[in-house]
Amino acid sequence: MQTTPFAAASNLVKTLKGPKYDGKYLHRIVKEKLGEKRLHETLTNVVIPTFDIKYLQPAIFSSYQVTNDPSTNALLSDICIGTSAAPTYLPAHYFETEDPEGKTRDFNLVDGGVAANNPTLVAMSEVSKVINRDSPGFFPIKPTDCGRFLVLSLGTGTAKIEEKYDANEAASWGVLGWLTSNNSSPLVDVFTQASSDMVDFHLGTIFQALGSEENYLRIQEDTLTGTLASVDIATKKNLKNLVKVGKELLKKPVSRVNLETGVYEPVDKLTNEEALVKFAKILSRQKQLRQAS
Repeated sequence: MQTTPFAAASNLVKTLKGPKYDGKYLHRIVKEKLGEKRLHETLTNVVIPTFDIKYLQPAIFSSYQVTNDPSTNALLSDICIGTSAAPTYLPAHYFETEDPEGKTRDFNLVDGGVAANNPTLVAMSEVSKVINRDSPGFFPIKPTDCGRFLVLSLGTGTAKIEEKYDANEAASWGVLGWLTSNNSSPLVDVFTQASSDMVDFHLGTIFQALGSEENYLRIQEDTLTGTLASVDIATKKNLKNLVKVGKELLKKPVSRVNLETGVYEPVDKLTNEEALVKFAKILSRQKQLRQAS
């Protein structure tokens, strides 16, 4: 990895002229792995958020909705490339779909994190829609009865304790400063973190009000620093260290976000690993009940 002043300056110029990466290698690998598989062919139900920059609105690819909206039955490779196209890092992705009647629809997509960096609410909304249609795959409950939902939300880690930016520094930033400072992109960091935290605050409040805090398990590491907090350093050493962080996170106690401070605090004697086993047992029992009815 290049760290010389010349390399840093070269990378800065490249970032200002276009995305940091051309995405060609990523696109090739994704297409090789997923082939011609489409949304309706997933082995389980999925909900994948993206953001359409042409229409300035989220585009949600849901296996729950694909029957009602065939225009979303895109190639999984196109969906994955679109939802991973982080602004400033990878190019936006364009593709078209055609429904059974021959009508085409165009998509101009960037990273789903722009719309939902924490997609938990998106998933819950989709499940609520299905329940509202009296789907036989769900027990008869009200779509708004979130207290009976079992929600597992897995974060990808944050660098909150690093305190990367402050007002005194940001006060002098122009467009360039907001786009690239401290070997990162403050603007992207701010918007994605805000989006993620607001979902966590909202769900934390709802489940707390319903007395169902244990039904919402958020597993997130918010103490990442240095290269571990980077979104694109994919060296073998860094990936190995991230695996180590993940294994250590399983041994940590269950934590919930403090609605006043935004910091994750231990709230249970159970570890994340034990809480996951508990969730798995509940889901297994529910499946057995459905099959028996």
